[in-house]
Formats: sequence, C-alpha cells, structure tokens
Amino acid sequence: MADDPHLALDVVRLVRAALAEDVGSGDVTSELVVPLDTRCRARIVARAPGVLAGTRVCRRVFQETDRAVRFRALSRDGARFRRGKVLARLSGPARSVLAAERTALNFLQRMSGVATLTARFVAAVDGTGCRVLDTRKTVPGWRALDKYAVWCGGGVNHRRGLHDMVLVKDNHVAVAGSVGTALERCRGARLKVEVEVRNLAEVREALAGRAHRLLLDNMSLGQMRAAVALCRGRARTEASGSITLRRARAIARTGVDFISVGALTHSAPAADIALDFEPG
Repeated sequence: MADDPHLALDVVRLVRAALAEDVGSGDVTSELVVPLDTRCRARIVARAPGVLAGTRVCRRVFQETDRAVRFRALSRDGARFRRGKVLARLSGPARSVLAAERTALNFLQRMSGVATLTARFVAAVDGTGCRVLDTRKTVPGWRALDKYAVWCGGGVNHRRGLHDMVLVKDNHVAVAGSVGTALERCRGARLKVEVEVRNLAEVREALAGRAHRLLLDNMSLGQMRAAVALCRGRARTEASGSITLRRARAIARTGVDFISVGALTHSAPAADIALDFEPG
C-alpha cells in the first residue's frame, strides 16, 4: 500500500505492532496442536455483502508473519462483494496462517466495514450533487487506514489532521468571542478556512469574514436551505451533526455541497468476513 497516495501511514509499523500484540512470544495453541511441517490452503470468504477495503494490509500481515505464505487477492479494494464471494486465497505453513489469521481479519473486517457504510451513505445522496465526507473521529493510529477505507467506499477525505486545514469550531469561537473575531485572526492563513456556524446570523458573519467553507452544525432543513441560498457563489457548505442514513438524502437535497459523517469511522460495524481452511 506504500504506492497508494491515500495512505501516508507506515503500514508495516502498524501491522508489526498488531502482530506483536496478538502473537506475543508465540501461538502456543498451534504449536501444541499443529505439526511444524503441516501446510495448508485457505480462503477468505464474505459471509455478508459489502465493499472491500484493506486487501494489501491483509496480505502484509501474512508476509510479516511468514514470507512462505502465499496470498492472492481475488477482488480489488473498492469492489462490491456478495455473500459467499471468495475474496482471497492463500497457502503455506499452517502454523503461520493460524498465527496471522485474527490480525489479518481484524484489518480487513474493520476497513471493509467502513467502506461498506460509506457506500451506503454515498448511495443515499446519489444524484443530489452532495458528497460524503469523513471526519477525524477515527481509531487512534488508524487514521490513514480509516480514511483510505472511506475513499474505497466512494467518500471524500476531509482534513487528515489539525495541520492541513483551518477549521474554526464552536470552542474556538467561544475563546475568540465571535465568529467574526475568530476569522479576523485567521486572515493571512495560507490554508483554506472553514468555520462552524449554528444559525443564519453566524452564516452572515462568516461570509463577511470571507470563510471558504461553512460547517452548518445541527441546523434544521429550513435553516440549511436558507444558509445555502446566502452562500451561493460565495462559500461552500457542509452539513454536520446527527446525520443518519435516514436523514442523509433530505439533508443533501437542501443544496449543501458536503455532508460530514462521523459514524463512517466511529460506528461502522465490522464486515462479516472469515478465513476457512480448505480440505486436503
């Protein structure tokens, strides 16, 4: 995954840390039950439909465990899969496959779960022109993987951290005293400036302060429509706060450019994916 522009994280370091956590000094059960020279063939199979993400991380787990394990992905990240779809095949020393199994599946299930939920939100707003954004509500240390999974599901990555965009939130405004004061202090910043607003008065204040994007926080549909009308041609708009699949399309139809959904990465259920040994 080092060649993928959406992944800046040192994946090898993360995989090694995960294996160290799980395997520790050794897989004592396999060492007792499985003869050292036993080889196996196995497949990774979907137990429920979804969208795939993390195949190369999964492969890396097996490679880090034992270079003798052969891993062949049968689908690409971003591909939709049905229940029963074989996603990958592998072969090699049985002890090594067993040692890597849980860690490999943890990565694949988590990332595919995020991609699957993202794809559902993207489908919910299809045709409206609105795009689905992720947030910083990610697993600590996993941000690059979580955001890559969102991208695999058709979503758009928001800022990667506090360093690459100015985003004035409600607590910044509270410290500054007002939206206008906060934006005045951001003048001259070389980065795009977004500001969180809670009502139409703050929308007007943000526009006067020349914010590039307005984050419409927990507004009603009527307030969002009015905000979009005020911002047209002047700033882009992003809806945020309590956005569910049920509400996503109605929010998108207000005309906002983006909806940001924390649930993509903080509440996505793991995809139902398993590793099965094959006979013989």
